[in-house]
Amino acid sequence: MISASTKRTTLAAILLLAAAMPAYAHVGIGTTSSFVVGFAHPLSGLDHMTVMVAVGLWAALKGGKAIWAWPLAFVGVMLVGGALGMLHMPVPFVEPGILASVVALGLLVALAVDLPVSAGVAIIGLFALFHGHAHGTEVPENAGGLDYMAGFAAATALLHAIGIAAGLGVGLRFRGLARAAGAACAAVGVGLVFGVL
Repeated sequence: MISASTKRTTLAAILLLAAAMPAYAHVGIGTTSSFVVGFAHPLSGLDHMTVMVAVGLWAALKGGKAIWAWPLAFVGVMLVGGALGMLHMPVPFVEPGILASVVALGLLVALAVDLPVSAGVAIIGLFALFHGHAHGTEVPENAGGLDYMAGFAAATALLHAIGIAAGLGVGLRFRGLARAAGAACAAVGVGLVFGVL
């Protein structure tokens, strides 16, 4: 059993690390016409990283089919959202939805919420639509954007895999650490909502 002081210290370290990283706005960050830029983009913002790792952590905590179904749902629906953004089809509440995803997915991990796999797919899919749409709208009219979205999808899958590996490696033995990481994700989301991160 991990002591309460170790849990608090770990959570504080995660929050300090997260606070030291910049959170960028979605529109207008660099070029969006290459695989490399698409791959780098999810690694450039705190909202992206925390949500994508949280999906992996939550999937690992759930286990079974969720380990592949939830990350696959995120990547698949994110690509659909990206296509909608590239086609300039409006989706309401994109930025609030992205911020809500950071808080909600963090809380789902922190509370180790055990939902049916299909319910998790629906929740994750909704949030993925917002993330994908935001990035699809960044693609300029004169660029196809397929390379960018392929890079973005690859990095997203990698971050999901990191969350799954952490959840399976640490979370199964020390479930409290995985849940503390979820709490840190939710805290990051609250910080982003109030503009302190």
